[in-house]
Amino acid sequence: MGTAAGPGNLAGVRHILLVLSGKGGVGKSTISTELALALRHAGKKVGILDVDLCGPSIPRMLRAQGRAVHQCDGGWVPVFVDQEQSISLMSVGFLLENPDEALVWRGPKKNALIKQFVSDVAWGQLDYLVVDTPPGTSDEHMATVDALRPYSPLGALVVTTPQAVSLGDVRRELTFCRKTGLQVLGVVENMSGFVCPHCAECTNVFSRGGGEELATLAGVPFLGSVPLDPELCGSLEEGRDFIRDFPKSSAFPALFSIAQKVLSQAPARLS
Repeated sequence: MGTAAGPGNLAGVRHILLVLSGKGGVGKSTISTELALALRHAGKKVGILDVDLCGPSIPRMLRAQGRAVHQCDGGWVPVFVDQEQSISLMSVGFLLENPDEALVWRGPKKNALIKQFVSDVAWGQLDYLVVDTPPGTSDEHMATVDALRPYSPLGALVVTTPQAVSLGDVRRELTFCRKTGLQVLGVVENMSGFVCPHCAECTNVFSRGGGEELATLAGVPFLGSVPLDPELCGSLEEGRDFIRDFPKSSAFPALFSIAQKVLSQAPARLS
């Protein structure tokens, strides 16, 4: 709980979740976005901290690109992505003058910005803060974990795809979590088969079952498999609320179930 860490802009945040993977392109930002939407529809107030500094895609996924970040007495005011102000977002994408601009920074400057994101964003009261991270186990990850450590993060969701090349990288991410003392809430297997929009048959494009096998071998929970779903891909491209608009889609049950499992783990940390 953030309140146990003392004063600061994270003091009103009850639970902090990190979304990690050792591999790029596995859909961390997709899982972060849909988890935040699912938690919102469960009645929770959610923030998303996008620390993928070189690939900040969440503003587009939530149709918030081009929005401005303002200052207040407490620091940066995050961007609210809905009228109810139940989801707030902070991303380096809001700080770039041109959305096509590349962030050509060395490690120390990136690490300083991550620390500033953690300390200087005025989140207010949140039930959950979802932290979307870049791939790998680099300086940026250490900076993120070190900056969040005083606030006792609830843990990490580790995202993989089914094929062996991804699973090998994700094993290293699990080792990173153990070495840094970060609890793994579970493994999510993304792109787990392609669902035909015409007949709804699921074809295993890459492989199947690798994420669940990895979780079993690592002794961590397996949270679910999310299929490749054209409706999910389309909603992310258009910045739509997939959880609200596509309850009958093939990916919805998996994403809803993952959110429910995350919700079920939070009270255990409070008791």
